[in-house]
Amino acid sequence: MEEMPWHKSRWPNTVKKSLDYPDEPLFALLDKIAAKHPEAPSTVYSGISHSFAEVKDHADRIANFLSSKGIGKGDKVAIFMPNIPQYPPVFFGILKTGATTVTCNPSYKANELNFQLKDSGAKAVFVFDHPSFTPTSYAATKGTDVRIHVICSIKSFLPKAKAVLGGLLGKIPKGDTYEEGTVFYDEIIEQYEPKPPTVSIKPKEDLALILYTGGTTGTPKGAMLTHHNLYSNVVQIDEWVQLEPKGGGTPEKLKPGEEVFVGALPWYHSYGLTLTMVASYLMGSALVCVPDPRAGKPPMSELLAEIQKNKGTILHCVPALYAGMVNNPNVGKYDLSTLKACGSGAAPLPPELAKNFESKTGATLFEGYGLTETSPLATANPALKSLRKFGSIGVPISDTYVTVLDIETGKKELKQGETGEIAISGPQVMAGYWNRPEETADVIRTIGGKRYFLTGDIGHMDEDGFFVVSDRKKDMINVGGLKAYPREIEDIFFEHPKVAMAAVIGLPRDDDPTNEYVKAYIVLKAGETATPEEFIAWAKEHMAGYKRPKEVVFVDSLPMTAVGKVLRRELKEAELAKK
Repeated sequence: MEEMPWHKSRWPNTVKKSLDYPDEPLFALLDKIAAKHPEAPSTVYSGISHSFAEVKDHADRIANFLSSKGIGKGDKVAIFMPNIPQYPPVFFGILKTGATTVTCNPSYKANELNFQLKDSGAKAVFVFDHPSFTPTSYAATKGTDVRIHVICSIKSFLPKAKAVLGGLLGKIPKGDTYEEGTVFYDEIIEQYEPKPPTVSIKPKEDLALILYTGGTTGTPKGAMLTHHNLYSNVVQIDEWVQLEPKGGGTPEKLKPGEEVFVGALPWYHSYGLTLTMVASYLMGSALVCVPDPRAGKPPMSELLAEIQKNKGTILHCVPALYAGMVNNPNVGKYDLSTLKACGSGAAPLPPELAKNFESKTGATLFEGYGLTETSPLATANPALKSLRKFGSIGVPISDTYVTVLDIETGKKELKQGETGEIAISGPQVMAGYWNRPEETADVIRTIGGKRYFLTGDIGHMDEDGFFVVSDRKKDMINVGGLKAYPREIEDIFFEHPKVAMAAVIGLPRDDDPTNEYVKAYIVLKAGETATPEEFIAWAKEHMAGYKRPKEVVFVDSLPMTAVGKVLRRELKEAELAKK
């Protein structure tokens, strides 16, 4: 890889700029670690761990079952489940048939799930046994190609005494009724041998995953990610995260087999799937299943307890979860000292939040950036505190190129320091959007012989080669001809000692609809009180005139996606509906 601006100033000396990537299917990660360390713990749930050999055994049986039902290369199989122990063997089992996984948001309603099943052409779906999930999946499959329902009960992964007691007391979730033709996960494991079919996978061509994106801004599109896309990204991540040993010395990569990944983010999403679930198999490390990170009273208590109980070392979260943890009134009662490397992404990380989290845990928290279309990680701050830059998304990771293009055409490369649309090139960039060639063409550009993906994010490269995201292209606020970026304003609000969360939108002025003003939504920390006038006065001292909110309202919560992105669109639609 040629020398780039980001290699010159703060690039970690021990991180390779270019890497070698195995030409293997993604499920080779499971097969190799199961052969090398068969008895080592893989999934951990409710105090019970299951070995890599057990996960492989289940994956092989699932592959055999699906193959016996005619599922093979080119077919699509959906997963509609939270982070439960069945998720990894189901995911890898699907891939072992040569089929493609379609991971679905477990919070979806029937119409939303129906769209993805119909659009992808899925022929089977694995579903969490639950009074809500199960009927939703049955309703969603109407009018689709789905002919196989596999029901996965958490009961099979609980200690026997707990499973029996939970069953007697009705505390284990299960569907009320099951339609004809339903198959149960436990039946597959009992009745099918661990003999997956022999398949030929071309990693750079064959799809491992169709992951839908864009639902917050329009009709969801299925990003097509190959085996090579996902495999490359976990290899890049493994190389990037190098920590300085306690007491100083040469930075070192994470220790295979010694780490404990905390599965707080949903695995249907690229961030949780790649950086936590798939990465744990590359690292041969334990994976703690956390179905609902916000569970507990007060919220986040169960996540904090899981970190303490399992001595978690690697945690990937979104800022909303980090904020929830540090604002939990009991956070000081939990031992979080085992945490080493914590990544933040999917939404902007306010610098003050990062500093607060580090002070409470002693961990290193660094912000990264990526999209579903990039598998997802594309840039990251160095894991060394001396090199990172708060408020930036870091630098491109190994074998990744990032450039900034003009907003109007997306074809002209801008100079360092100039603001435009961020574009990414690398082995982790998707093949395209499923069945949407025109939309694929809209976001792919060939520049200097490299294939770039246009992100829709606005930003610039600073003097050290670090990239800074101003905001989404569609979220820019036009204030008297000046561009105000919600993220930048929100970051400033996070510096206020009373603020737990903040969101900012632009609204058209009554006297000039082509012009906009800024409105801020503030969630106060527990026990705090304030007035809008107080915040407007504070803003005058901390931000330029065109960025200052004309209106400030206090809310109990903000609308968010399942992975913690604030849905500014919903805030804006609600305001416009009032006019």
